[in-house]
Amino acid sequence: MLTYSESVRLLFQLERFGMKFGLRGISRLLKALSDPHRRFRTVHIAGTNGKGSTASMLAAVLTCAGYRTGLYTSPHLVRFEERIRIDGKPIPKASVARLTSKLKRYILANHPTFFEATTALAFAHFAEEEVDIAVVEAGLGGRLDSTNVLRPLVSVITNVGLDHMEILGDTVEKIAFEKAGIIKRGTPCVTGVSDRAAFSVIKRVARKQNSRLVAATEYALKVHSSGLDGSVIDFAGNGIELSDLRLSLPGRYQFDNLAVVLSTLKLLNAKGEFEISEQVERAGLSNVQKFTGFAGRLSVMTERPRIIADVAHNPDAARVLADSVRSMKLGKLVTIFGVLKDKDYLQMIRAIAGISEEVVAVAPRSGRARSASDVAAGFQREGCPVRAALSVEEGLALAQEAVGDRGTILITGSHYVVGEAMGVLGRKRA
Repeated sequence: MLTYSESVRLLFQLERFGMKFGLRGISRLLKALSDPHRRFRTVHIAGTNGKGSTASMLAAVLTCAGYRTGLYTSPHLVRFEERIRIDGKPIPKASVARLTSKLKRYILANHPTFFEATTALAFAHFAEEEVDIAVVEAGLGGRLDSTNVLRPLVSVITNVGLDHMEILGDTVEKIAFEKAGIIKRGTPCVTGVSDRAAFSVIKRVARKQNSRLVAATEYALKVHSSGLDGSVIDFAGNGIELSDLRLSLPGRYQFDNLAVVLSTLKLLNAKGEFEISEQVERAGLSNVQKFTGFAGRLSVMTERPRIIADVAHNPDAARVLADSVRSMKLGKLVTIFGVLKDKDYLQMIRAIAGISEEVVAVAPRSGRARSASDVAAGFQREGCPVRAALSVEEGLALAQEAVGDRGTILITGSHYVVGEAMGVLGRKRA
């Protein structure tokens, strides 16, 4: 029997095998566990941005409704167990060790990818714990993603943007086709895709699969308040009307995700298998973090100085983050920014430079990280004052020195940067 530390080490060693797309590997892995993914109902979510927020909102409402709810998201920020949750509680370390031990012989003989092994662990845990439903986020793309072995009650595609182009294709149409691969025959699909070219691809795939396609893009909003503690709004769209609805996730960019969530809940209600009242929707959406442990989306980490973390990790996400921050009028803002090599970082820098009085460039601890000097040079070209730090921890110290007690620090650019910063802040609090 492996210990927890040995289990996590074995899993992370699989990262050296890189990414292998296709369902053969995960299917064999799940077969070794007696196909646990067939023993619970699911909602399956793909998209360029907003998957984690959408998944967490759905899981919060379902948990609040009294259903035992699994939630599978990636990547984690601080601890591996964050990826696999039931009713907001991470998978116990003992379960990670036991399930990995069960798979050890298969792993050593067949070398699955890290994501394949982690997905199998999640599905096995959900089956053992007899969840009523699991909300599952696709890792990359959709059609060939390991999670696409599922036969969900509803498929969800949040949006389509130009990210991971070296893998998914260099046009929105090609990327949309990969995302649309999660649409199953006869299964409804909800989408927040507004790009016309991408939507036409999704519509074509849905028609071919005889899937009812619900577009959650036409809605009306009245915003009563919006800040770091969330928003209060009136919402109307897709036959749904809710006034004075409180959403605990901050950022106006969450409104598109909310529209997708409300349309998905309406479909689940219509199927008759789940009963979700308006009162439950309100309670779940006003307490998303409490019911799911969700973090890293305009999350306030400390108050003096105010430190905010957001995992915006591609140009589209950086632009909507910048718009949200601008609307909040946070005063002096110093940004800690780091990014991975496969991102269009110059486009991200343009968005972030416009809201930052000063930037501290960092490189997270990853072989895929772009150097802090490259990042600093990008901000210099935008005319934004910038310093390079040797680590995320040093970056935090430099930013705190720059803002004192009165300004705001924004940490963004990558899940890796946010996760490292959260780890440092957690150690300091301890």
